[in-house]
Amino acid sequence: MLASRDVEPGFAKMGESILAQTPANKPLDDRLLDIGAGRIAHMDSIGIDMHILSLTSPGVQVFDGPLATRLAAESNDALAAAVKAHPTRFAGLAAIAPQDPAAAAREIERAARKLGLCGVIINSHTKGEYLDAAKYRPIFEAAEALDMPIYLHPREPAPSMVTPFLDYGLYFAGWGFAAETGLHAMRLIMSGTFDRFPKLKIVLGHMGEGLPFWLQRIDNRYLLEVKIGAVDKLPKLPSEYFLDNFVITTAGVTSMPALRLCLDVLGVDRILFAAAFLMKTTPRPCASWTAPRSPRTSARRSTRPMRSGCSS
Repeated sequence: MLASRDVEPGFAKMGESILAQTPANKPLDDRLLDIGAGRIAHMDSIGIDMHILSLTSPGVQVFDGPLATRLAAESNDALAAAVKAHPTRFAGLAAIAPQDPAAAAREIERAARKLGLCGVIINSHTKGEYLDAAKYRPIFEAAEALDMPIYLHPREPAPSMVTPFLDYGLYFAGWGFAAETGLHAMRLIMSGTFDRFPKLKIVLGHMGEGLPFWLQRIDNRYLLEVKIGAVDKLPKLPSEYFLDNFVITTAGVTSMPALRLCLDVLGVDRILFAAAFLMKTTPRPCASWTAPRSPRTSARRSTRPMRSGCSS
């Protein structure tokens, strides 16, 4: 796939780094593939009771439809077996192939009714397309009807926007992932997706991919755009859709100021604790990030550590 002529540029860059089969990446690959006794021993050693397992990004979304559909089903079977073997330690998010929305909807039903999985994972864009397109509505219909939350997981930016991200590592988790996934979430909000599917739940990691910080400005500029005719008026403000249809996780962000902002903006009931610590090389607790002190910053101002596993 990575050697093909039409490989997505961002995915190719991932293949040169985190997805490359190198000695440096082998410990990570081994940890991710261990869904048995070794993983549970690791969990016990750092005080983690439960893992929610899923395929890592980009999942099956880089393949052609028939292959992606088959691989998603095989992955879900293996995941369900691991959950069945350790039901008090593992739960699972089903992989689907958005390339075939009807088959994806059937796989969501199978995952919910037969496999006992607790939600769905979709790794943002699929071959440059976003889920607000009408053809993907069967996926949302199934997820809403079966009460299966969708974790909208990051990946590198879509081909249509990736070029400026290819320099300086900007395509990766430090910036490009949030830019890509935040855009996807906003497309769902602004397209009226949640008017059609009012009970649909979307999960965003990494403190909501930055969106809680921007909600006031998003509302403010949305109202101006409505006034000048730049966008159609929605039944609710963008922030109201976010509050009604999204929850976020703390995974990957060990910053107390960021957490406090999210608590203020969203409330505690919309924030889930999560830590994708297997993406780190050492299972040690992470101290919270503290902004570098300027000469004007009081030495008394600091943040207490967030006691969690290290996150990606």
